[in-house]
Amino acid sequence: MFPLHRGRRLRVNESIRSLVRETTLSPSDFMFPMFIAEGENVQVEIPSMPGIYRRSIDLTVKEVQELFDLGIRAVNIYVKVGEDLKDNTGKEAWNPNGLMQQAIRAIKSACPEMIVMPDVALDPYSVYGHDGIIENGDVANDATNDALVKMAVSHAQAGADFVAPSDMMDGRVLRLRQGLDAAGFENVGIMSYSAKYASAFYGPFRDALDSAPKEADIEVPKDKKTYQMDYANRIEAVKEALWDVEEGADMVMVKPGIAYLDIVREVKNAVDVPVTVFHVSGEYAMIKAAAERGWLDNDKIMMEQLMCIKRAGASLISTYFAKEAAILLKK
Repeated sequence: MFPLHRGRRLRVNESIRSLVRETTLSPSDFMFPMFIAEGENVQVEIPSMPGIYRRSIDLTVKEVQELFDLGIRAVNIYVKVGEDLKDNTGKEAWNPNGLMQQAIRAIKSACPEMIVMPDVALDPYSVYGHDGIIENGDVANDATNDALVKMAVSHAQAGADFVAPSDMMDGRVLRLRQGLDAAGFENVGIMSYSAKYASAFYGPFRDALDSAPKEADIEVPKDKKTYQMDYANRIEAVKEALWDVEEGADMVMVKPGIAYLDIVREVKNAVDVPVTVFHVSGEYAMIKAAAERGWLDNDKIMMEQLMCIKRAGASLISTYFAKEAAILLKK
């Protein structure tokens, strides 16, 4: 009770503030999402995500080595495949010589200690831009799960440390765990996108991979709301995370980040596995756009948002700011 207690005593200067700080950040808290393209010596900046590139495998490997030297210990990788490789089965997703499989092998060969978590979903391989196989005008849950198992096993064979299913099909974590174990990959983990919301914050990401739903000559869903979650819901997120843990998920994810910190805390309180948070492309793009106009300080807002995500309960943050933040923390 005032005047015996004065909270400002613990805020007098940075030294005392650092002594009592409840939450801290380090480069090992971050995972860097990376986009991989065909070819050699290819580096194309994504217009809606300044500073983020689609890179060919050779340049991706160089970037991974730089990230590791900065203290970042995990990458989440996505591929942009040619239109001629897309169909409604997603079969290119488990091609042992596909772009994703080549990238995993190259990264693990060059930097064995970097944890590689490839994305498991069919949208980069779908001619319709959906996360699964279209049947009777909708995404077929169980047929998609069969395809995802093939995809995940191929990633494990290439050397992936974890697989990261982002598709939101029912029961896919159990199917993936059974499939990986049957193939002899008991130690390959699963980081499940458990509470992935149908969010407008993903726009720049879909530009990067051309993975938005497309018009078609057959009936297809116009959006991803039949499998991604309704952003009005909170209890459902906890339920989905608990189900995934029961099915064998080693980590669960909440996506997006800043607008969903209440969900992060709810999930953190409910599960006994690490919680990953995806600080998504739209959240990145908004900060970059405001900073370019001089409306916000890029570094200060970046670090504040990352700290808030960690404070809410994140064990790992997948963020396009990973490299920038790690450099700043090193200084």
